[in-house]
Amino acid sequence: MKTTFKLQSAVFFTLLLPLCLVGPLAHAADEPAPRITVTGEGSVNIAPDMAVLVLSVNREAATAREALTANSAAMSKVLAAMTGLGIDKRDLQTANFDIQPRYTYPNRQGTGSGEAPKLVGYIVRNSLSVRVRDISRVGEVLDTSVTLGVNEGGSILFTNDDPSAAITRARIKAMEEALSKARTLTDAAGVGLGDVLEISEQNYSPRPTPMMAKGMMAMDSAESVPIAAGENSYKVTVSVTLAIAQ
Repeated sequence: MKTTFKLQSAVFFTLLLPLCLVGPLAHAADEPAPRITVTGEGSVNIAPDMAVLVLSVNREAATAREALTANSAAMSKVLAAMTGLGIDKRDLQTANFDIQPRYTYPNRQGTGSGEAPKLVGYIVRNSLSVRVRDISRVGEVLDTSVTLGVNEGGSILFTNDDPSAAITRARIKAMEEALSKARTLTDAAGVGLGDVLEISEQNYSPRPTPMMAKGMMAMDSAESVPIAAGENSYKVTVSVTLAIAQ
């Protein structure tokens, strides 16, 4: 009996040992490989080669029909002038159109008046998007449009017809900066740098600069409109994850 007990114990220990090793080995396999994540930013500045203007004509009248007729007459002159300045029809697009009633509101303070708001007229707004591919003519376009009836400016954006080359250069700069950071960090830590595991990016383009309505109306008496196009900055930010070599 005593010999049999020892044999059974040995068999049980032999079977149990692999099971005990499975847990730690499986846990080690589940752990992610050591890695490092870094970011880099690249920026490239280039001169714009195109301007996008949003010009609006506002007209007010007692009836919606009268306001629409007056607005349409003014906008027709603006459109004809744009084509006369060499703006291609493909670069002219209606950006917004709306008709809004205008009310007056009685002063009810201390009167107890229950008088309702009074309809006094209608405002028609027609906005035109104009792509000017010759930057040197932006001032001329603005001056002409205001002379012919444009009385509100939405925005002006100096941009580039095809910024892909600048964005590619910015992307390369961003990646070089990210990899340089990774090498610096791993060298300082005394470990090696492995393969790239993941890359993500985000790029930024120039945003429109607002032009207020009063600024547009002030141009009415100006002899010329000075324009400074400056430069556009195209930025790319990348996030790079790399393996750490063991």
